[in-house]
Amino acid sequence: MASGWFYLSCLVLGSLGSMCILFTAYWMQFWCGGFAWDGSTHTFNWHPVLTVAGMVVFYGAGSLVYRLPQSWLGPKLPWKLLHAALHLMAFSLTVVGLVAVFKFHNHNHIANLYSLHSWLGITAVFLFACQWFLGFAIFLLPWASLWLRSLLKPIHVFFGASILSLSIASVISGINEKLFFTLKNATKPYSSLPSQAVFANCTGMLVVTFGLLVLYILLASSWKRPEPGILTDRQLLLQPRPGSPPFPVAYMPVTTGQPHEPW
Repeated sequence: MASGWFYLSCLVLGSLGSMCILFTAYWMQFWCGGFAWDGSTHTFNWHPVLTVAGMVVFYGAGSLVYRLPQSWLGPKLPWKLLHAALHLMAFSLTVVGLVAVFKFHNHNHIANLYSLHSWLGITAVFLFACQWFLGFAIFLLPWASLWLRSLLKPIHVFFGASILSLSIASVISGINEKLFFTLKNATKPYSSLPSQAVFANCTGMLVVTFGLLVLYILLASSWKRPEPGILTDRQLLLQPRPGSPPFPVAYMPVTTGQPHEPW
């Protein structure tokens, strides 16, 4: 039952993530004039699209790599590489999104980093950079001892969830800020809920729903990677059927109870 709910959640999550990016891109294209790289407001329009894609969708996807049952059997190195690659992609998209907003601000002589939205966002990006480099140095490179990884793993997990929460807060405050600026002198103000405001608010709700579902999957005890020697119903689905060749030794669950982290 748990495995069925997990894969259903992954399907919903993939749909929500795609909708978050598509809705944000449609908002910027249809109501805000599209995209460019000339320092105009069209340059700014890259910022919400790339940061939603990077700090929310790709970041969330990378965070859930170790929740996949297939990652629980066999060497962890391929899954570590996938985890690191998805987060590197998320960080790269975010950096380009930041460059876009700074380029727009500087071109139009607008102050940088003065709003709560910008403080939340830059804090999330800074913590993300620290998190990625620490994870690369400690968990991906083979030099760190098992006790050091065990010591830092809870901290890594905590900051992973915290960064996603900060990113969601930054996106929501950014949507509000954009609407206030865009509709300030419009014939239909924000308070009258014109179509752009309704659409942007719905986009924000999609982002919140996506983030909450990612956090739920991360925190659900039945979906966490089991300790060595413990099988769950999802792992049992990965076991060979009667009469089929057994898994290679490298893919067998560890049952010795000794600390072990296969590469």
